[in-house]
Amino acid sequence: MRNRGWFLVLILYASVFVFQKPTAKPEASGELLHIVYLGEKKQHHDLLATILGSKKKASKATVYSYKHAFSGFAAKLTKSQAHQLAEIPGVLRVLPNVLYDLHTTRSWDFLGVSPSPYSPNLLHSSNLGDGIIIGIIDSGIWPESEAFNDDGLGPVPRRWRGTCKSGEKFNASRNCNRKIIGARWYVDGFKAEFGEFNRSSATEFISPRDSNGHGTQTASTAAGSFVSNVSYRGLAGGTLRGGAPRARLAMYKACWSLPSGGGQCAAADVLKALDDAVQDRVDVLSLSLGKSVPLFPEVDEENVVAIGSFHAISRNIPVVCSAGNDGPSSETVLNTSPWILNVAASSMDRTFLATIVLGNNNTFLVGLIWPYLLQGQTLFSGEEIGYSGLVYPGSGLRQEVAGLCELVPLVNGSKWMAGKVVLCFSRAVAMNPIAISRAAEAVKAGNGVGLIVARHPDDIWFACADDFPCFLVDLEIGSKIFYYIRATSSPLVRLGRSRTITGNPISAHIAYFSSRGPNSVAPAILKPDVAAPGVAILAATSPLDPTNDRGFTIQTGTSIATPHVSAIVALLKSLHPTWSPAAIKSAIVTTAWNTHSSSGVPILTEGSPWKRGDPFDYGGGIVNPNAAANPGLIYDMATADYISYFCSMGYNNSAISVLTQDKTECPTQDQISILDLNLPSITVPALSNWNTVTRTVTNVGNLTSVYRVVIDPPIGTRVEVEPPVLAFNATVRKLSFKVTIWSLLEMDYGFSFGSIIWSDGVHLVQSPLSVRIQIQSPFHLY
Repeated sequence: MRNRGWFLVLILYASVFVFQKPTAKPEASGELLHIVYLGEKKQHHDLLATILGSKKKASKATVYSYKHAFSGFAAKLTKSQAHQLAEIPGVLRVLPNVLYDLHTTRSWDFLGVSPSPYSPNLLHSSNLGDGIIIGIIDSGIWPESEAFNDDGLGPVPRRWRGTCKSGEKFNASRNCNRKIIGARWYVDGFKAEFGEFNRSSATEFISPRDSNGHGTQTASTAAGSFVSNVSYRGLAGGTLRGGAPRARLAMYKACWSLPSGGGQCAAADVLKALDDAVQDRVDVLSLSLGKSVPLFPEVDEENVVAIGSFHAISRNIPVVCSAGNDGPSSETVLNTSPWILNVAASSMDRTFLATIVLGNNNTFLVGLIWPYLLQGQTLFSGEEIGYSGLVYPGSGLRQEVAGLCELVPLVNGSKWMAGKVVLCFSRAVAMNPIAISRAAEAVKAGNGVGLIVARHPDDIWFACADDFPCFLVDLEIGSKIFYYIRATSSPLVRLGRSRTITGNPISAHIAYFSSRGPNSVAPAILKPDVAAPGVAILAATSPLDPTNDRGFTIQTGTSIATPHVSAIVALLKSLHPTWSPAAIKSAIVTTAWNTHSSSGVPILTEGSPWKRGDPFDYGGGIVNPNAAANPGLIYDMATADYISYFCSMGYNNSAISVLTQDKTECPTQDQISILDLNLPSITVPALSNWNTVTRTVTNVGNLTSVYRVVIDPPIGTRVEVEPPVLAFNATVRKLSFKVTIWSLLEMDYGFSFGSIIWSDGVHLVQSPLSVRIQIQSPFHLY
């Protein structure tokens, strides 16, 4: 898929240059890695020995033992052995290993958590996250980065039970400190799929050390220390820091390179990392990875992120995951379990703007600024190109190659390019990213000085080197430049380098690539939950990352949006240590921005065409950390509520028991409704006449307060809330209310959106409301 491919290239494309290739996967023995789930604690080797014949063979075959969050192990087994093991009483499931894809100077000021003493905010009230431990499951960490200095940090928290493990080019005593307090790696699951690493090829480290930079980027965004005078090739300059700069980091390296580029994470490795993180007593878990659709149910053992994260939240550890980069198509959102805090990607109030100036002084702005969105290369860091000749390859050339970017490299001769800027057009709605890079290389080889690519405005992602000007414009601007060339005997153009622009002229929006709802596993569970900055984020990286500039890079994707929310969760945990993961999630969702804070205009989303954003784009909205610190009311839940969810989904008792590690007996289906899960949102995916749902809120604001409801009904519905007023006092801290939704249409209608807001005059507690009308009535076929 084009968007997914872009994600791997943008996030992890360093691997194609710097990773060593795994050797071919061994097939001779017929052994494959399997994950074995047990119903109760057992001696793993004793159990496996009954199949393999001895404890020695069992020990040799065992790759991991899962013993903290749940009971099980991963072992190399033949298909026959796996089948025999599955027949033993007490063995609940035996499944093969699967793979998961790996999915700043301004963003924190944009979100309102500035370290300035003149603007008190969540960062101050939480003491910058001091003492909170953020666990990150990713591709490792580059410990020498200044972003991980431990200046001013106190001792490692006493509750920490983890370890720092030495390995290749990673010395625990030197590379761990009071900032990086834990570092491990998990590679056996990956090697079981791809074989041993080829040690003669380029560098990958069998240790917590990060080769490609992905893990270093997410870690520095979540909890990086203050680093002054940072920029990327002169852009985005300022002081870099993570959202919780005094929090501690525990890196669990479970993601590795692929020979073809990109990164993947074996299920067995991720599951072991989650298991260890729970035992190590991290406070927050952050995972910028996911498995593409079709998605597995939460009780399916192939969904290791759902399983591991469920055990984490059962121990009061919030889990934050990326939504995925397969947008803007609907039903592409990943990591959809209701207990996971799922993060979409937005832009912020910063862009990098360059100029195209024609010889007649017509000027076009190109960059990431609305309404000039993505009409040009964002990061051209080379020297400005003074007035140069401007040519169109259709002039005097064969008609069949006239002006097509895809065919620029095929044009015979290159003298016509020398010293000139070339304009070309792409007719494809989705142009091959390789085509633009080849066209740019051809112009560069022909001694041309720049390339202007006119293409469909929805075709937005190309790999342009940031030291050569290959500006991307839409067809409207491309046509204006083309007409200028046709009407001028000696057309000229000047290309300016990118400059950093911040502040109110720039409006945040939801990124084109960010995966969208509705939830394909459980449409009644809203996903994503919230959005956070994930476009052009400055972060620390590995020196082996080809985009590295003095240890830093600019990154884009839901992978980099996720640690923004992980950091905010860490700050909230510091401020409200008794809040449950559900309470923290509620505070974040119900206080998020879905209009711009300065203008009040709705947040837009990139797509074809652009549109007003809705909950399937951003959940509650763009995260608002300071409001989340004092939400007024929260929608809380405990582990038992999620068991009701499993039952409402129709999962069988034995499958639920595997996940919960406890015997479960579901009530009959008519006694439970998935719509009553106490989420901070309401989604009704099939409204035929009317539905009533129940919610319970807990007052975490002033003891004595009165909240009144404000209803914005979705199109085609009538909505009533009973009671319309909630009065809290010292003895009444929890109250329930019912929401009844009627259909006003006698026709099937797609999802429409509204909201339910509780207000006491100080707080606005907003729940997204999503409804799809589906009339179940007789019809005739003709």
